[in-house]
Amino acid sequence: MKIFNTLILSFFIVFAGFSQEETPSEKPLVNPTIMVIPFVKENEQLRTVYEREDKLHLRVAVTKVKEAFEHHYIPTVDFRAKLKQLENSKAFNSQNQKSIKQQVIEISGANVYVEVESSIIQDESGNSSTVIVTAYDAFSGQVLATDVGTSNQFYTFNFEKLTQKAVDSFTREFMYNIRDKFDQIVAEGKTVVVNIGFDENAEIDMDTEMENGELFSDMLEQWFEENAHNAYFHIQGVTATTMILDEVKIPVLDAKGRNYRSTRFAAKLRSFLKKQNLDVTRDVVGTNIYITIN
Repeated sequence: MKIFNTLILSFFIVFAGFSQEETPSEKPLVNPTIMVIPFVKENEQLRTVYEREDKLHLRVAVTKVKEAFEHHYIPTVDFRAKLKQLENSKAFNSQNQKSIKQQVIEISGANVYVEVESSIIQDESGNSSTVIVTAYDAFSGQVLATDVGTSNQFYTFNFEKLTQKAVDSFTREFMYNIRDKFDQIVAEGKTVVVNIGFDENAEIDMDTEMENGELFSDMLEQWFEENAHNAYFHIQGVTATTMILDEVKIPVLDAKGRNYRSTRFAAKLRSFLKKQNLDVTRDVVGTNIYITIN
């Protein structure tokens, strides 16, 4: 009987454990998509630096950092594939004002990009490798995490092995730091700047009284309160001809887990204004949205 009761008790403990594990959390975590790229100086090109014969240790560092994310089931984007896609695109040309790095980041769809710098130190005490990594929010360019790893000194010229040891020394903590920062951005939203103005021939301005009796500026403020992420926005200033919102929070991801781009928020605002029978044009430059009412 004692054995039977023990088995029953064990069953309920195991069952309770499974029940707790299967209970979904209130807000499931969303992994960022990562693109790992080599660090390049201002006048250098990604492919030129990455493919140099004396940069095998850099290629190893980039590969090992990318593999570390994949090992922890964090999705990655291969920057080489995106670079090739960009070079084959009709939009790519040497006259483009944006750097190739910036263009690759934009077409990658990644939430975060990680720059990897690798160097070899040789002296009489032995050789070692140092790898520096910096993670950036692909939308704003904000630094999310940095780290550096240095291998022990060995009497070896297997620099690739030394580089791998340097990467192994920091990847776990580095990934946790990115995870924490990204969770914070998802919760708080990302920031865009919205400038709303009027063409010189426009028939209304911010002080125009609308059909519902509200001033046009008040109607805009109500729209931002209803559509900004967590209703968070800040109006820097309002005149009869201009409203500047220097901080408007928008979602990081849409309902399907895809990047929510500032162009979508701009389109949503434009659609609202067109429903007010207004002729509207919009321009989006990075994190800046420009709305002109004609």
